[in-house]
Amino acid sequence: MKIYTLCASIIVTLSIICTTSVNAGVTDKDILNDQATPGDIVSYGMGPRAQRFSPIKMLNKNNIERLVPAYAYSFGGEKQRGQEAQPLVYDGVIYVTGSYSRAFAIDARTGEEIWEYNARLPDGILPCCDVVNRGAAIYGDMIYFGTLDAALVALDRHTGKVKWKKKLGDYKAGYSMTAAPMIVKGKIITGVSGGEFGIVGRVDARDAMTGETVWSRPVIEGHMGTLNGKESTMTGTLNATWPGDMWKTGGGATWLGGTYDPDTDLIYYGAGNPAPWNSYLRQGDNLYAASRLAINPDNGEIVWHYQTTPREAWDYDGVNEVISFDQGGKKLAATADRNGFFYVLDRTNGKLQSATPFVKQISWASSIDLKSGRPNFIPENRAGNPVDSADGKKGSSIFAVPSFLGGKNWMPMAYSQNTGLFYVPSNEWGMDLWNEPVTYKKGAAYLGAGFTIKPLFDDYIGSLKAIDPSNGEIKWEYKNEAPLWGGVMTTAGGLVFTGTPEGYLKAFDDKTGEEVWSFNTGSGVVGIPVTWEMDGTQYVAVNSGWGGAVPLWGGEVAKTIKHLNQGGSLWVFKLLK
Repeated sequence: MKIYTLCASIIVTLSIICTTSVNAGVTDKDILNDQATPGDIVSYGMGPRAQRFSPIKMLNKNNIERLVPAYAYSFGGEKQRGQEAQPLVYDGVIYVTGSYSRAFAIDARTGEEIWEYNARLPDGILPCCDVVNRGAAIYGDMIYFGTLDAALVALDRHTGKVKWKKKLGDYKAGYSMTAAPMIVKGKIITGVSGGEFGIVGRVDARDAMTGETVWSRPVIEGHMGTLNGKESTMTGTLNATWPGDMWKTGGGATWLGGTYDPDTDLIYYGAGNPAPWNSYLRQGDNLYAASRLAINPDNGEIVWHYQTTPREAWDYDGVNEVISFDQGGKKLAATADRNGFFYVLDRTNGKLQSATPFVKQISWASSIDLKSGRPNFIPENRAGNPVDSADGKKGSSIFAVPSFLGGKNWMPMAYSQNTGLFYVPSNEWGMDLWNEPVTYKKGAAYLGAGFTIKPLFDDYIGSLKAIDPSNGEIKWEYKNEAPLWGGVMTTAGGLVFTGTPEGYLKAFDDKTGEEVWSFNTGSGVVGIPVTWEMDGTQYVAVNSGWGGAVPLWGGEVAKTIKHLNQGGSLWVFKLLK
């Protein structure tokens, strides 16, 4: 009798363990180990550091001709536009977001739809730069993503049903959300979009299970943070670097999302352009706009900051991803700024290690001072003050390089643990730029500037560059006729993947830059490729669908690419055995 009781107890215990294992879903440990687990992709960036490096060696330079389409899944309808998202893969299911705030669950083996969620967007949303969405987060049995009306939605990953929904800001004032959320220590971390409308950027942490706010950190000085429902500390010092009341509508949108480094236990976030663009209205450095911030994930306090473009005047922003890596026994981080410089920082304290140009003909600064960390401005390359003009309506114009769309915009770079190189999608263009008078009005564009983007060279705009972070040297460069607007992925098989507006997903030799494979998806690839192992082979996936900021804001550049077709689909490739 005792033997039977013992056996029954063991069976029940094993049943509980198995059931718990099956139903537990994605854990904090899974997210931290994402880069090392080739069978899934459970974080934006293929790991919290966002190196976008896969350890899978199955697919390599010698067999890549056997990489063939497995299927294509259409996002359907007329909601095509720009498809900039990175897919997630878990338990045989691909989770991906699409334009107009949609989310999809797709059988990873067959391409069949499991569920689709469409956010009910109100009239009057104010997305500055297309109706894109860049991806989701996964935790437990929930999928999270942001919407264009500034909400954060949690869905049941099995059914697509809404578990909860939280408002992030007033969409009528210009707030929205396009970035993929991030999970850190059981909290879901989000930023906000809307810098062109005079919103105030911030980073929020919520309990991932309930959606209740744990802490909130505005990134413009003078605003008060919160912790556990109460005021905590002020960001910076009121009016230290902002004149008058300009800080109240100071911009600094945190629209690209962040990264997390377990070694330092810090969240790294970028804060965007100060508002308005007309810098004569806001004398001072305008902290913490155009800056990289290191934030304590437990309480939202800013641990350190590094400002790439003080008193920013060209919409060079400052949101670009901060990627952690180790070199020479140092804990470092790299970021490629829209202002055209590639920065390496000590990620423990934000101290500048190096800053080198990665695009040509930079006009706003001659260099970055390594001691102070500040740029050596070229004063004559700041557009003129409208007050000094004859009619007071338009300041003197300049030609600035890079254009406001940046040496590198939102599209994430990748780091290879094989080569020690960063692979940076960049663009070579400039702009005519002038300042105009402007006053803040809720829900209206808050620029105070005009512009026209122009290519620098006749034969190319886009440029994928392999950069050595130890010295800033460009090891190789691939030139593309149209601007590059998609993310990059590297693999242990010696490959670098990225897409082009002409519709191609391409693979390059990570050491030489030789193009070794390409496939035309039928519409521009401005998404982010990923790879995983399943059923004994390697898969690669990417979103296809031309759009984003370039056709909307690209000036003379947009004219050269108006023939490109829109689309909306997920392409999945597999390595034939």
